[in-house]
Amino acid sequence: MNAPWNSASRAPVSAYICDTAALDTVRSAVAEMGWSPELCHKGGLRDAVQALAVSASPNILLVDLSECGDPLNDINSLAEVCEPGTVVIAIGQINDVRLYRGLLASGMHDYMLKPLALKTMYEALQEAQEIFTAPKAGEGNTGRRHISTAIIGTRGGVGASTLATSLAWEFSEQHKLTTALLDLDIHFGVGALTLDLEPGRGLTDAIENPSRIDGLFIERAMIRANAKLAILSAEAPMNAPLLTDGAAFVQLTEEFRQAFELTVIDLPRNMLINFPHLLNDVNVAVIATEITLAAARDTIRILSWMKTHAPHVEPVIVANKSQPAVAEISRSDFEASIETKIDFVVPLDAKAASNAAKLGRVLTHATPSSKASVVIRELGDRIAALGDDSVDGAGSVSKTQKKSLLESLDLKSLIPGAKSSSKPKEKAAAR
Repeated sequence: MNAPWNSASRAPVSAYICDTAALDTVRSAVAEMGWSPELCHKGGLRDAVQALAVSASPNILLVDLSECGDPLNDINSLAEVCEPGTVVIAIGQINDVRLYRGLLASGMHDYMLKPLALKTMYEALQEAQEIFTAPKAGEGNTGRRHISTAIIGTRGGVGASTLATSLAWEFSEQHKLTTALLDLDIHFGVGALTLDLEPGRGLTDAIENPSRIDGLFIERAMIRANAKLAILSAEAPMNAPLLTDGAAFVQLTEEFRQAFELTVIDLPRNMLINFPHLLNDVNVAVIATEITLAAARDTIRILSWMKTHAPHVEPVIVANKSQPAVAEISRSDFEASIETKIDFVVPLDAKAASNAAKLGRVLTHATPSSKASVVIRELGDRIAALGDDSVDGAGSVSKTQKKSLLESLDLKSLIPGAKSSSKPKEKAAAR
């Protein structure tokens, strides 16, 4: 259910509605869409389950939950018979935000309250239909290849998750690319929270049972943020340690490559140590950092690690939450330490970030005109362009031989009144 990427040649819609008034409204909306009203039936969830058990699932399924005593529990019976690729819209009469969120977490596309309005019903069907009419991965764009992007924070609090969610949203909304967001902070991830969604148990189930991971599992486990963005995250109990060899993560990313055009992985830095193979299929690594001594040290270490273990990955350095007036060290000293240029500088915009959190939206969606959003959008444009095989990856970070940590940082040059241990570098004029 709730799949924004796959479809099949089958009935465009099927509806099972309990009462006559709602059924008449649904039939009118279906007729306006150009489909046969005969595809709408009198009945509820039980009738839908019985019908789907012996026939192919439609592209869009409308099911009435009014007669269900426990909708969240009863809906599991539908998941057992509903084929992959079906967009399910639930209809009911209980106005409860917890029920709404629970239904979305279980794989529903939407939940509509009775009494139904014809215009609202028609718009819901139009939105669902757009999922199947939009270009799919690999269709109408033969030059595009799948791009996998890892977002890695050098320090806690540098805003790597903010970048990950904002980029994923930009890819899906601005570039119209089917996008998967994988939040690998198993216990404290904020991918779903940032978008005001319940994370569900999809990721924890995948870790516990890697053998279950396939296209159908992906469809049911992921949560939709919009028509082209699906999220897989978790809020695992703190008393449950992460017991995995990483096989589940590899299988998940392989499935994403088949189902989506672009994957964004919110990758905590400690995961590089435990599961270095996570970067095997990654194309771009956005290294989110701050301009401090500690961040310079950790950026050097991560770049060095990538040069050894993932030389195929293009690193992109992003100084996030930048405040030049109160910076611990200067940008030039930071760049000299890490021996490469910062690719993007995202200014701190506390007001925009606060507003986004209040609205339950990503930064670029809540405040698209803020300076921070503009830079993040430019970063997204650069990454999205790599999906075209004709793009040669211009602007890649040059990799120079790494000095020792103390020599790279040149700490004396950062202490007022102290003489630098290194000679000033001569600037070569470009010819």
